Amino acid sequence: MLCVGALLPTSLIAGELTEYQASYDILRKGKNHGEAVRELKKVGEQTYQLTYHSNIEWMIFSDKREETSVFTFLDNKVTPHHYNMVRTGTGPDKDYKIDFDTQNKVVTSSTSKYPLKCEWTDEFQDAISYQVQVREGLKKGETYFSFPLIDKKGNRRDYNFEVVGKEMISLPIGNVEAIKVKRLYDNDKRQALAWFAPEMDYMLVRMWKGEKGMEQFEVQMNSFTVTQPVSTPATGSGEVRSEAP
Repeated sequence: MLCVGALLPTSLIAGELTEYQASYDILRKGKNHGEAVRELKKVGEQTYQLTYHSNIEWMIFSDKREETSVFTFLDNKVTPHHYNMVRTGTGPDKDYKIDFDTQNKVVTSSTSKYPLKCEWTDEFQDAISYQVQVREGLKKGETYFSFPLIDKKGNRRDYNFEVVGKEMISLPIGNVEAIKVKRLYDNDKRQALAWFAPEMDYMLVRMWKGEKGMEQFEVQMNSFTVTQPVSTPATGSGEVRSEAP
């Protein structure tokens, strides 16, 4: 038996985020085609770093990427400051940075010499920081979320989500009760669903993306470890376990 983590209360230390490392299988039509790792660390006073690494290979297609977000967390609000994405594989490589200057209220990109031409809002999120804010909203019982994101060219894209219910889902770590969240698109050609587990500090445990009803890929958590604060080992049903082959 492989112990992959302990179920957590919704808040271990008031006003702070739980530091963790989570690993995922990336599937297509039930077959494993890659892996991903998500990690959250505290790097300063009220400052955190979220990283996401993924590596996918499918037939002649390959995609390897690393995303990093540095943000502050104060009064249950995530405020991004630096975002970086590096992507290699099939097709053009990508490497760019976006900085959010909260003091001067401007956004800059490594692809531009000047601040991006976008109207500032304190609600800005980057391409992965918004996921932390979703978790915090779910803890408070919120059922609808809307976040403005800025791309490297200064274009604003609004990410909208709604809670559609609860489900008991089967994962490599075992059966988990999760809140199901749906992304709202402008049309019904694309679909995206995410599942967050309240008993695991509202961690993202599964994600599914499709287009025109056809699956593109699915992500399933296969391990989860709290790195700080160190939690007391749970007893009975408090441990998440999966059978090791």
